[in-house]
Amino acid sequence: MFMTLQFQALLIEKNEIGEQRVDIHQMDEDTLPDGDVTVQIEWSSLNYKDALAITGRGPIVRQFPMVPGIDFAGTVVRSTHPAVSPGDQVVLNGWGAGEKHWGGLAGRARVRADWLVPLPEGLSTRQAMAIGTAGYTAMLCVMTLEREGIQPGTGPIAVSGASGGVGSIAVMLLSRLGYTVEAITGRSEEGAYLTALGAAAILPRDEFTQPGKPLERARWAGAVDVAGGRVLANLCAGMASGGVVTACGLAAGMDFPATVAPFILRGVSLIGIDSVYCQRDRRITAWNRLAELLDPHLLDTMTTEISLAAAPGAARDLMDGRVRGRIIVDTRTQV
Repeated sequence: MFMTLQFQALLIEKNEIGEQRVDIHQMDEDTLPDGDVTVQIEWSSLNYKDALAITGRGPIVRQFPMVPGIDFAGTVVRSTHPAVSPGDQVVLNGWGAGEKHWGGLAGRARVRADWLVPLPEGLSTRQAMAIGTAGYTAMLCVMTLEREGIQPGTGPIAVSGASGGVGSIAVMLLSRLGYTVEAITGRSEEGAYLTALGAAAILPRDEFTQPGKPLERARWAGAVDVAGGRVLANLCAGMASGGVVTACGLAAGMDFPATVAPFILRGVSLIGIDSVYCQRDRRITAWNRLAELLDPHLLDTMTTEISLAAAPGAARDLMDGRVRGRIIVDTRTQV
């Protein structure tokens, strides 16, 4: 037996006529869902998917009530699994957290042990969430480009949504690995920020949002795309022979108004990145490489810290394109 502890959580509820409400609640630990590991969450983060869930602008939440938050970092306080012990510091990304299973925007979480990754040596839990699912996804994209033979000397890499979370960290990672990065953004005022992260060129998003030709001038060896829609189609059309496009988002839409021309005439590959159910060994590799590659100072420059109570407002800002880089949430802050 153990004493029931209380913690704060951001809770999404829906009434009988489908209206959504988001509030901070004081919760008892015995209300947590099933799982073999209980984690004291120290930091979570706000991602695009979280913003969709909190604002109700996308059908992310599968059941109500729901604690949103697709990732968290913290310390294990209780475990019935032999591979995880109290005191272990851990990170969680995906696995349906914040969608089907209560997530990270809370003081505590109860989850399955095999969803957790050990916090890499040299990273704090705060830094882990400054990286978060966005940075972990960016690393998966970079690892895929490497696996497909796209090296720094192969040619430049385009990154869409470059001032956002995934894009910012992708620009940083690719630059540190020696790639020439061309950052695509709809926010021209972020040019200096992206240059500081390592971008060699800043490209206006408007060039990619209009209908394009089946094949454009061959410009890039690879791409990291968070947008989807016409942006993704135009990136594919502008790939050089043998180019590789990694697709990990849908900020510009779920449609894909493209032709087969880039794929059959230039041998372009379009590879989807699944960060939610990625195999555990690949997750661990990605996190260990992030710990090695990321510049802590640059990470700080792209990170904004907020309280749990500020998350709903920050979610609206994120959806409206008013957020640069990463937002981390201190789940220990009392309101």
